Amino acid sequence: MAIGGEASDPLASAERRAAAARARSAHETDRAERHERLAGDCADAFLRDLHLRIAAAHRSTSASHRTAARLEDAFAVRLGAWAGRPDLPWQLFMTGVAEACGSGGAALTLVGRTFDELALAASDEPSRAAQELEFLLGEGPARDATSTAGPVAANGAALAERWPGYGPAVGELGITEVAAVPLTLDGNCVGALAVYDPAPGTAGSTALAEIAEALTHSVILTPVGVLDLHEGIELRAKVHQAAGMVSVQLDRPVADALELIRAYAFGEGVPAHRVAERILAGELLLGWGTGHSSGNT
Repeated sequence: MAIGGEASDPLASAERRAAAARARSAHETDRAERHERLAGDCADAFLRDLHLRIAAAHRSTSASHRTAARLEDAFAVRLGAWAGRPDLPWQLFMTGVAEACGSGGAALTLVGRTFDELALAASDEPSRAAQELEFLLGEGPARDATSTAGPVAANGAALAERWPGYGPAVGELGITEVAAVPLTLDGNCVGALAVYDPAPGTAGSTALAEIAEALTHSVILTPVGVLDLHEGIELRAKVHQAAGMVSVQLDRPVADALELIRAYAFGEGVPAHRVAERILAGELLLGWGTGHSSGNT
């Protein structure tokens, strides 16, 4: 990642997003207060209850934008400290999300209508590896939170009991507890936020749900400058492109080709996008003889 002009753009963008989120929060608070005043002046019980329910909805939306502003402010602070310091690691937006969740790490996954992964972002390498395991093995907390549209949590021996493949594999990363909450938009599940080794009481807390809501409404909808998500979109796009190529080569459905890529990646202990890059470069040819690779390097 370059410094100077390239670093100033993400910083300015983060500051703009924080300011916009604060403005939206203030606007929603004003609307909530207006309905609360109307409720106080209303003699009709039905209308009073209606105004109070509308006010509560605006209060909830205001809190969501306020949380988003805090995440963007924290990101801007880290970007400011990073600018001009090439010796420091790139300041990931998701690092602040993990800190806000009170967890050792966090990962965000966005999905399409068929729950296929479209984009991803993680706070650190263990979180990214845990997220990759879900993609390769087809099971895990984010997948369950997405498919059920509800919170998921497991720790210790329950990890392997719930996810026979993912549980032991994530344990090898040193992770002993996971939790995930769905990201919902207009009643539809669009992904999940997963946290790893969260602080006691974090799993199932309202704070985790509030951060997920803030990410959905104030970050995902306006992802300009959040480089984590942009990079994640590119990685998954490579995998799907490679699956299409393998599908044509083997005359099999794309879904089968994708499973073959996943199996090969898991067997080799490498991320799926690395396998995809080799396929797209013509360096690797997958076949069905062994379920892994028949190809050239």
